[in-house]
Parts: sequence; C-alpha cells; structure tokens
Amino acid sequence: MLLTHNILRAVLSLLPFALIAGEAVVEDAAARAALPEFQVVPAATTAELTPAQGWPTTQQLATWTRSLGGDTSARYSSLTQISAANVKDLTVAWTYHSGDGKDNVQCVPIVVDGVLYTPTPGRQIAAVDAATGQEIWKADVGLAKAGGFEIPGRRGLLYWPGDGTNAPRIIFPGGRATIAIDAKTGKLVESFGTGGRVPMPASATAGGAVWKNVLIMPGYDRDVYGMDVVSGKMLWTFKTIAEPGTVGGDTWLNGRPTNAANCWGGIALDEPRGLVYFTTGSPKPNFDGTRHHGDNLFCNCLVAINAADGTYRWHVQEIRHDIWDLDLPAPPNLVTVERDGKKYDAVAAVSKTGVTLLVDRVTGKHVFPFRLRRAPTSKLPGEVTAPYQPFPELPEHFSREDFRKEDITDRTPEARAHIELLISRANYGWYVPFELNKPTVFTSTHGGAEWTGSAVDLANGRLYVTSNHRPNIITVFRDDDPAPAKPMTAGEQTYLTFCAACHGPDRRGLGHAPPMRGLRHRLNDEQIKEIWKAGRGSMPPMPFLTPEQQQQLLDFLLCRDRGTAAKAEAGPPKYSFDGYRKLEDQDGYPGVKPPWGTLACIDLNTGKKLWQVPLGEYPELTAKGIPKTGTENFGGATVTAGNVVFASGTKDGRIYAFDATTGAELWSAKLPFTGSTSPMTYAVKGKQYVVIPATGGGKLNVPAGDAWVAFALP
Repeated sequence: MLLTHNILRAVLSLLPFALIAGEAVVEDAAARAALPEFQVVPAATTAELTPAQGWPTTQQLATWTRSLGGDTSARYSSLTQISAANVKDLTVAWTYHSGDGKDNVQCVPIVVDGVLYTPTPGRQIAAVDAATGQEIWKADVGLAKAGGFEIPGRRGLLYWPGDGTNAPRIIFPGGRATIAIDAKTGKLVESFGTGGRVPMPASATAGGAVWKNVLIMPGYDRDVYGMDVVSGKMLWTFKTIAEPGTVGGDTWLNGRPTNAANCWGGIALDEPRGLVYFTTGSPKPNFDGTRHHGDNLFCNCLVAINAADGTYRWHVQEIRHDIWDLDLPAPPNLVTVERDGKKYDAVAAVSKTGVTLLVDRVTGKHVFPFRLRRAPTSKLPGEVTAPYQPFPELPEHFSREDFRKEDITDRTPEARAHIELLISRANYGWYVPFELNKPTVFTSTHGGAEWTGSAVDLANGRLYVTSNHRPNIITVFRDDDPAPAKPMTAGEQTYLTFCAACHGPDRRGLGHAPPMRGLRHRLNDEQIKEIWKAGRGSMPPMPFLTPEQQQQLLDFLLCRDRGTAAKAEAGPPKYSFDGYRKLEDQDGYPGVKPPWGTLACIDLNTGKKLWQVPLGEYPELTAKGIPKTGTENFGGATVTAGNVVFASGTKDGRIYAFDATTGAELWSAKLPFTGSTSPMTYAVKGKQYVVIPATGGGKLNVPAGDAWVAFALP
C-alpha cells in the first residue's frame, strides 16, 4: 500500500499544477476512506532480536563525560549514595554564578577528574571545581558577540581523553563550527581544524560522540558528519535529505528543501558495534507540504549508520510527510529489554506525539508490532498527505494523541467560553491536515517530548520522559500579497483602526478571526460588503463604516492601493501561517484540562506505562485548591541506580525528585532561576552531587539568570 502511495504521488507530481492544486481540486477523501483502516509492521521474533552485550559496565555508568551522560545517551547513573530513602535530606552544596550575563543555557554540564565544564550565558566555557563550585578558568572561544546559533556547546559537550600524543580535549558545537579546547587550560587546540575550529557545512548545535578516531557531529540544518578527532579533517557525510539514486531518494517527488531532517537533539553511540544512532526533524517549510510531496526520508526518522564511514544501516520513520512540525526531537537512548528471561539490545526514541519508537539496535526491526492508521485527507489545494500515520498500541502513549472538544479547559466558565470561541471555526482531531484560512488545533510543536528527551534505567529497562500537554492553534493561508504601500494609505489606516484587534496588525489572524492576507483569492468586493453588513460567525456587522471607508478598506485588503495591480504568481500557491500560537485561555493558561506537564515511566519490556504524574505547578492555582496541574517544561529527567528520578525545567522554578518505582514525589527545592536542562550527577572523593543549571529564559519566557546549583547529602 505504501508503494502504491508513492506511485500515486509520483503521477500527481507530473500533472500540470492547475489540475491538482486549483481551488476546486483537493485530495479525494472517498478514495482514502476506501483503504483499509490499519496497517501493521510486525514485531521482530525473539530469534530476530540481538542478544545484549553487557555494555556499558557499571563503572562506566558512574561517570558523566558527555552531556547526555555517556554514549548510551540514557542520562542514567549507577551511583547510589543518594537514594529514594535519603533524597529528602539533600541540601545546597554550592552555587556557581558565571557573572558574564544572563541567558538560557540548554547544555547539561560534564564532569572529568573533579572538574565540571559548562557553557555560560556569556558564550564562554567555564571550568569549575565540582566539589566546591569555585571557578578554575573561563574560556572565550570567539563566540561571545556572535548572534543566532553561534553558541558554544548549545546542547552538548564531549570529553575526549587524548591518545598519548594529544592532550585531553573538550569538544562542542559552535554554530558554524565544531570547536575543541584543551581540557586543562581552556585554550583552543590549534591543531584541530584551523585554530581549533572545523567549519560545519550545515551548522551544529547538538553534541557529538567519538568512536575510535572518528568524531561524529550532527548538523543543525541537515546531515551528520564524521571527522578525525585529532586533526578535524572531514572523513564522511551522511545525507539526511536522501539524494536521487540512494536509499529514500524516491520519497522526494517534487522538490527538496535545503534544511530538513536535521538532528537537533543529539546522538547515541554503540561503541562495541561501531553504530551511531540519531533522530531527525520534519521537512521544511512547516505546515506546507505542497512543494515536497512524498514520505520525505530521512525526515522524522530514527536512523542507524556506521561510525567508521557513515554508511547507511537502517531507518524507522514515525510520521510520513510531516506537515505539523512534529519532529523526532530527542536524542535516542540505547536500552536493553527482556524477553523470556533473556536480554536484548535495542534503541528507543521518544516523539512530540507521545510515541516511543523501540527497535532492535542492529536490524531496526520493531520490538512491538507497529500499527499505522488511515489518516485524513487534506483540503489544502496542492497538498498530498500520507495515507497512513502512526497509531501504535505499545509502547503506550505518554501524551495526548490529539485535541478533542472534551479536552477543553474547565478551570473557570470564562476560560472555557474563551477556548470555545477560539475553536468555534477550527479543525481538530487525529492528524487533521490544514485547511486554507481555518485554524487547526493539534498537540503540539512543544510536546509531548522535546529536545530534552528521556532517561532510561539501564538495569531494568524503564524509560522516564517529561512531556508537555498544550495544543497549538495554527492557521495556514495564501500569502502572496505585495507589501503595503509607503507611506501608509487611508485603507491601511482604516484597517488598523477597525480590524487589527481581531485579524492582527500583520493581517495574519488571531485564532477565531481568519487571516486577511490572500483575501483577494477567495472573496470579491460584494462578498466582503455582505459580511460587513450582516456579520459572520463571531464577527459582528460593521454598519458604522462610511462608503468612503469601505472603498478604502477594500482597496487595501484586495491589494489595489499598492500603485500597481497585484497579480497572482504562476505555479503553486504560496502558503504561510500565523505563527506558533498556543491554545491558551484569557489568563495565559493552557486551553485544555490538566495535566499540562508530566513525568511518565514506561516499562520497555512490556510497553506498559507504569505511572504518570504532574510535573511542576502554578502556586497561585494550588492556593485556590486546584490540584497540581503540571506546567510546560523544558528540562528533562535523569535517573539513578538509587531509585531516584530527578527533573526540572518547570515554570515554577524548582528541581524535583521522584521515586523511580512509584512516581511519588520525594523532594523539591526552589532554584534561583528556572532549571534550563536536565539535572546531572557525579561523585568527587566519594561524595555524590546533583547539579542543575538554573539559567531560566528560553521557551518558557521566564527571567534569565546565570546560576548552577549543586545538591548533596549533609
């Protein structure tokens, strides 16, 4: 059936665009409905699963030399001094302030030989005594004044121990370059690339890994790169946007973007087998797939390649032809699962849709049957959606799969009425595509899982994932209007006076009010005047407009006041959207019933969710007697052999500890600023510490700071 799907798309892509993307021609919903409701990719048999190797060792799991905890990227520590029995006794051991600015730091620190390394808000790298919090040195690597993603170690640091000839290094992404500094001094390693920098063709923001002499670094815009860890010489490139004639090349049917299938969460490395695993983002542009029909490999995939030469091994795709910006955002976790009393090596990857991909580490075969469900068709001219999307039964979902009317908030009657108005003309449901000029509600570009990903107790195969539960409401519209005239015309002034409050000053719409961009493609003068006369939906009549104002406004909305006649562009319509708007009530709370942020535990051996609890709270709601709701969170979890799960990144600015077996909250502490990464843990001279970067800012829009807080037992 999927082969038939690609053949159909190929045929459509050869037709004149007017035949497949005119206003009256959209996908055939009846033909889609005639397809079987489900498809199932079978699970691997026990004989097909790969026996566990027993790597890494308990001793290796006690260190933290990569930001994700180690090559497994599982954020798991075998340390046990801090346990579920005594975690309530944690106190602040030290607090470090970088003193070079206030900004969101998303990188988990690393610790080597009693020294903690971390990026700072001032775009430097700091070395701090891991037992006392005293600064040893701070290194300016030349990015302090750069903009954009020119951030040292934005989402990952890596320690390389050297080779006897070359001294140990700290290696990290720096936007347009991969950078190496001396671990003892912080000075750039001059022999690495040019003056310590290797240019990155597609930029870099996520941390890498080292296999033998190969440094593997993921690209922010696309692709994964292998380079010599000593010299920085490029050794190979794996193309994440499959090229013609290669595996997946036939899944791009009418164009390829220059930035897609990017790896912005991180990677994992099976060191004994020499295999690298990474996850990828969506095709671009988001919300408009008309210019890249097909399944778009390797977008939305978990991919395995050879570390030695970057050659392809296997891939598993979650969402086909993703038009919702629902990336696989998180680094994969290397895990071990149990079947019939025997252990097998697998790899897990969590998604924004609440799905956990769980596949054999060597073959890519699913550990559980992977079910797909027939998906809705699009009403957007020119769109060709995938006929099937993921609908797995196991592992169980850890977040809402879609938005439904019964999910509307009941926090207050006013909040419910506000959301009912916002969705009154919206589409919503399971994988509902976008429709021109109508809002679509879906969950969500900021959840379930985010780039912070999950942690795994490697000893028992339990996965811990933080998740967000707050929908987006996004409108797609035709956007080829010429820019407004300069100076401002009378028609634009009339619009700003009477229309902008609902339709937005940029004419992009505000949820219940549709965008006014592209209006000339769907309404004429008389139809618009009729709406002004009688009203429509939530829009009241506008009898106060004078004939002169009406004409001026018509000329502005239909682009006739630009000096030259605005003509429609030839070829496919140009679509845009009204921003990454969240479905929120009038007070800024999520427009759905709680929980709004959670921590969940999934048993990867059975696929069953063992528990799920709210993560974070709004104190003002708790004071009103409302049970803990959880908050939007960007931090992630870390789990230890002491049966404790640590998590932070919540709007309430706290760090939490939970019982790993039951989910019971055991401890929390207020931070100077909101936690901005997952916690990490290490031991120095027999004493275990838990450290959380507390720099606030970022996607939560909370005050930014410059603090790192360490906790330990008295």
